[in-house]
Amino acid sequence: METTDTQVLPAHVDQVTATPEALALIRLLADTHGPLMFHQSGGCCDGSAPMCFKLGEFIVGDQDRLLGDIGGMPFYISGPQFEYWQHTQLIIDVVPGRGGMFSLEGPTGRRFLTRSRLYEDAEWAWLAAKGRVSSLR
Repeated sequence: METTDTQVLPAHVDQVTATPEALALIRLLADTHGPLMFHQSGGCCDGSAPMCFKLGEFIVGDQDRLLGDIGGMPFYISGPQFEYWQHTQLIIDVVPGRGGMFSLEGPTGRRFLTRSRLYEDAEWAWLAAKGRVSSLR
């Protein structure tokens, strides 16, 4: 673990994670469609839906930011959304319902859903030290 003058920092902080249910759906979709990618573009709060695409079928823009991966698949967020959500870890879950029109999970009767939680102080310090978030909280 790294240390600062006042606290012990974690060894790593994921900016995006997935529940076991989401990981199972990702595996199912990858078995059917091959490598996938995710993009979180809209929505301001818990309940927003990330979109799931075949890898390369969504053009990532200059302002889009790679947050990490879930189930081995890259997860991007738009720049404006990142500014809004940067204080939280995104937790990708699955709920019953229909996904976005172009999102691959649509026919399964389930949809991906973004939940979030605020970073703890030590997590925020680690992310700020790594340049992964603004240094202001």
